[in-house]
Amino acid sequence: MSNLTTLLALADSRLPTGGHVHSGGIEEAVTSGLVVDLASLRAFLVRRIRTTGLVCASLAVAVHRGALSASAGESGDLETDARTPSPAARQASRAQGRGLVRLGRRIWSDEDWDALGPTPHLAVAAGVVGRAGRLADQHTALSVVYTTMTGSATAAQRLLALDPGDVAALTFDLSALCEQTAAEAAKDVTDLSDPLLDVLAQRHVERDRPLFAS
Repeated sequence: MSNLTTLLALADSRLPTGGHVHSGGIEEAVTSGLVVDLASLRAFLVRRIRTTGLVCASLAVAVHRGALSASAGESGDLETDARTPSPAARQASRAQGRGLVRLGRRIWSDEDWDALGPTPHLAVAAGVVGRAGRLADQHTALSVVYTTMTGSATAAQRLLALDPGDVAALTFDLSALCEQTAAEAAKDVTDLSDPLLDVLAQRHVERDRPLFAS
């Protein structure tokens, strides 16, 4: 599998990592009336790319390079916890990380997946997968940023019954921002959080019978 094909595969929403059951806060944003149409969805996605996407991608790059340890309970895990104030967001990150590792075991069996523990953060798992797949570290960052955007965009399309063509056009429109954010993430680990997204994550787990896990 070529590096480009690996990148495309990791960015595919059909990848069986469990990411499709997570909305990245968009379900709670829709329920709260913060996202109601294409324009407000765009504002949400920009915010999510520039905060959650940037932080997660920068951590993934650091793990990819070996600057942060991928082992359970060590630097990659601890640094991700420190940048994820919401317990609900941490739980969602670990659930998605577990799904990515499950897939990684099947594709790159020579990697020491056991060292990551049973529930690594998504950023840590993404860093190890990028390295195992021989991606350039900036491509690891891009796969993280891109899926941070598309996961929420697809969920919003379902929740608001938006035209799929409109949502696809929006993701194309934000592609330059994804590239820019990935490049920034590759420079250094980012110290950033978003109080709004943290609040939405916490509210979501308290809601009765949500459609998405987060």
